[in-house]
Amino acid sequence: MDQFLLVAEAEHVAHARPIGEPVFNLKSSRRTVARTASVALTGAACAAMMTGSAEAIVNGSDSTQRYPSMVSIPVTGVDDPTFKGVCGGTLIDSKWVLTAAHCVDPTLVTLDGTVRIGSEWKTSGGTVRSVAKTVSHPGYRNGEGTGPNRNDIALVRLDRPVTEKPIRIADKPGRPGTPTRILGFGTIDDAPDHTKWVFPDRLQELDTRRGAVSDCAPGYADSTRLCTISQVPKAMACNGDSGGPQLQQDRRGRWELIGVTSGPGAPGVRCSEGPGLYTSAPAYSGWIHKAMAHNG
Repeated sequence: MDQFLLVAEAEHVAHARPIGEPVFNLKSSRRTVARTASVALTGAACAAMMTGSAEAIVNGSDSTQRYPSMVSIPVTGVDDPTFKGVCGGTLIDSKWVLTAAHCVDPTLVTLDGTVRIGSEWKTSGGTVRSVAKTVSHPGYRNGEGTGPNRNDIALVRLDRPVTEKPIRIADKPGRPGTPTRILGFGTIDDAPDHTKWVFPDRLQELDTRRGAVSDCAPGYADSTRLCTISQVPKAMACNGDSGGPQLQQDRRGRWELIGVTSGPGAPGVRCSEGPGLYTSAPAYSGWIHKAMAHNG
């Protein structure tokens, strides 16, 4: 789950620039992939892009409903072009997708040029659109394995609108303990050997909850980065889930967006040991709307 994945777009550089003590228990060591501590290559780099079985995200499960706003973003590694992976994203407007900035970081990956919207399958179904532009937050900084990514949020503009229903960004995240759900196409196995990673074709979901700042390592969670805890033992987002959504339900039971998968919530632990770290979408709602307005 080293900052789970990245994307960058060849023609449209990602950086368009338009606009307490911890209580977590770090039981197992997790290797840090050089440079990907903030990229958690969706497993792209592994030659074995196996299509996985029923359980994933790492001990998540097959999606139980349709998520029209879920987006898969194919990417290719910059240092290793044989690395073919995927980032997640969320449709927040008929032609705009919200994802992680490290998913469009041109020093890490390049976008393959298209995205798939509204499908529970990674490579089929839904609506496919070309990428017209990417816009990263101007304050984005890659953690480089020494800490969390900063301002890890970006927008992808589609070449034309889609009919899938965008999801609403929540006014604010729920309090610590609030039930949430994360989605992604990331590896279902966080083995130290990346050749053993397994990537599912089917969208995976995992029930999680908002954690307290102290549930993540010191300096990781704050008002812009949400600490996330799994409700399932030994489960959490991992390599390939970067940029994907964290959802909560509003008072009417409808899903709304609160987070964007960014990376691990503590150094030196495997994905399955958690916690996870999510960029707060509500915290950046002002920047999001301004960036969309300024970039067509």
